[in-house]
Amino acid sequence: MQIESVCHDTLPWLISVSLGAKTETMSAKSPRSRDYFAEMYVAGILSDNGWNVYFPRRDRGFDFIITKPFGNRIVVRPVQVKGKYPQTVKRDALTYGYQGKLSQLHPDMILAIPFFSTDCAGVAPDCIAYMPRSQIRVQPSWGFQCLPACYRAGRAEPRRDFAKYFDRAGMDYMESEEWQ
Repeated sequence: MQIESVCHDTLPWLISVSLGAKTETMSAKSPRSRDYFAEMYVAGILSDNGWNVYFPRRDRGFDFIITKPFGNRIVVRPVQVKGKYPQTVKRDALTYGYQGKLSQLHPDMILAIPFFSTDCAGVAPDCIAYMPRSQIRVQPSWGFQCLPACYRAGRAEPRRDFAKYFDRAGMDYMESEEWQ
């Protein structure tokens, strides 16, 4: 599944950002610059789709907060972004996503997971999952996990039961009153 082609009017400089070629020596833990790029990319996509994006003065939890008015209500969602950058030696997997620590949780939060592929040097992720708190599972020994994708042939793909959380459908779902 490819991410929809969106004109990034609000953040045109994103086009000029380059992560460089992905190689077999790319570390399992992505550098801070890639994490920051993933945050800015997700913020740009959300902004292009009508969300107001607010960045904290100190990064001690959520990466940013988004708001959007809908009729007589304003939807407010804290966002944590965790980019996935697989190594070229990554094997196919039935489940794939984020496993690790989260510094803060909130009932209305979004765990945004941009999935990058191994076979391209481009900067755009193949797809983005916008996951609600209810889909984040506690793992007592090491933190949290949210595995909405599978991994095949160098690319992440939404798992059948999680497709509603990906890309345009995911953004539509997080705007709904059923988000949880």
